[in-house]
Amino acid sequence: MKRRIPLRKRLLVRLLFVSALIAVCSVAATAWLAVTTTTSALKEEQGQDLAADNRILAELSGYAATHRDWAGVQRTVRDLAAETGRRVAVTSADRTLIADSAPRGTPLPPRPAATVDPLRTDTYTESGAQLSGIDPRAVGPYRVTSAERDRLDALAAKRRQCYERFGIESTIVRTPSGRPVLSGPDGTTYADQQCADGLLNAPTPTEQKALTELSELARPCLKQAGLDLRGPLFFSPDPTGKDPFGGGYLIAKFAKAGDRTTGQAVRACVTGARRTQLEPYVAPVADLFLGIGDQNPTRFDMSPANKAKVVGAAGLVLAVTVAVTAVVAVRLSRPLRALTEAAQAPPELHVRVPVTTRDETGILAEAFNDLSERRERLEAQRKAMVSDIAHELRSPLTNIRGWLEVVRDGVVDPDPALLDSLHEEALVLQRVIDDLQDLAAADAGTLRLHREPVPAGDLLDQVAAAHRVAADAAGVALRTEGDAGAWLEADPVRMRQALGNLVSNALRHTPDGGTVTLAARRDGADVLLSVTDTGTGIAPEDLPHVFERFWRAEKSRSRRTGGSGLGLPIVRHLVAAHGGTAEAASEPGRGALFTLRLPAAAPPGDEP
Repeated sequence: MKRRIPLRKRLLVRLLFVSALIAVCSVAATAWLAVTTTTSALKEEQGQDLAADNRILAELSGYAATHRDWAGVQRTVRDLAAETGRRVAVTSADRTLIADSAPRGTPLPPRPAATVDPLRTDTYTESGAQLSGIDPRAVGPYRVTSAERDRLDALAAKRRQCYERFGIESTIVRTPSGRPVLSGPDGTTYADQQCADGLLNAPTPTEQKALTELSELARPCLKQAGLDLRGPLFFSPDPTGKDPFGGGYLIAKFAKAGDRTTGQAVRACVTGARRTQLEPYVAPVADLFLGIGDQNPTRFDMSPANKAKVVGAAGLVLAVTVAVTAVVAVRLSRPLRALTEAAQAPPELHVRVPVTTRDETGILAEAFNDLSERRERLEAQRKAMVSDIAHELRSPLTNIRGWLEVVRDGVVDPDPALLDSLHEEALVLQRVIDDLQDLAAADAGTLRLHREPVPAGDLLDQVAAAHRVAADAAGVALRTEGDAGAWLEADPVRMRQALGNLVSNALRHTPDGGTVTLAARRDGADVLLSVTDTGTGIAPEDLPHVFERFWRAEKSRSRRTGGSGLGLPIVRHLVAAHGGTAEAASEPGRGALFTLRLPAAAPPGDEP
């Protein structure tokens, strides 16, 4: 009987589960890597783009702060585009193109990215500091002459030497206007009184002229704010160059002291005056357009950290896959390996394999064990069959040989009784040989049948008449119960042989005074032929083996009960050749019932 395997135990389901697990792990790892690396790459790209944009704006702001116009900016624009991979375009306030890194005729982006105005910048970044106001590189009239720069350099070197005598380290920093300033390691400005000579921080004639001009420009604004400026502005240098006054802190003296609001007003007035003063020295205000460049730089180029993540995740997924596959492979191959070893064992050992699972491999192991058990049983039957055939042939041959030798030696005369005995022994030999020949033909599929319509009742009567003498001799009553409407399409000789074997078997196992009944009846599309006896019956454990060759419930080899063990197997093969089945039922002590179920045939007169 075919066993039903639970769904979760099926090999296909387990393999699908493993595949799904591997797929889920792979998809999860891939998704995680995609999210993390893409996020990291986007952040990195955004940071790079922002840094590149700030650099472009800083470079162009510096160009505008140091040039009176944009005449030579095309080269700077081209270099910035080549270095950053961005499209860089500069236009005037009325969108007249000044310089562009893209080919002529390429449309501009819809909106400018920034406004380049060195006098009003709030996006310029240098060394990480965010500044607002005037670009410190816009120095205009404050730029010192070469002679003034040489004199200031000498004063700066002299002061540096003075600091060194006191163990103070300093460096000379040059501001955008060309003025040198001493700075310490932390960027602070030194103003030690012992080394101060009052010359280094004093304005040069160029600077003094510019400061006087600035004072005059700022005075109307200050006066309007209620502040009276006493004298020109003067400044204190700043080494970082990041102050809004071109390299120094501008200081103003007023007739009245002011509060914080006064300080804010002063700064606003001075800043406005500086823009007015520097405006002739810087380039006009321009719009900056940024876009995707023509170089198509490689984007999302993974960093070493992202590559390490990818390799690590791939290695982890591979390790999990290998581990899961190894576990499943071991669990699947272990029973198969046990089956292989058992199959390769010597046949005479009849090795069994342990059944450890309830899936396909477990059922295969059970089937192998059943096959091994059947093979062991068949091997035992084969040995018993060889022994039985030898015995069945040896007994009559021994009798025939013995009597022939006695007759040849003249001990007895060959009277009719002796000849009848020898003839009976020869018939036994012939019957065993015929039975073996019939079984061989049935096994080879060469058993020939001559089918014809046969009334089942006539078959029973013929078989009963053939065995009447044997039944009377055994003291057994032989009866028939035929159905006139039961017809068979069968070979009458072979069917008489099959029924005769059943009757002979029943007579051997029915004691004196018993009854053997042959019956035939119609059962739907089949005809049932049965042989019932009132003999000793068959034990339940022996009933499944009655149709096996040379099997006998009674192991005695006597002519009374033993038989050859070939009659019932021949019955099964003859019935199977007719498309029917043979069954046996019995209760110990109450006899046995053998039933042949064969396809029915219509009587000849009923055919259309």
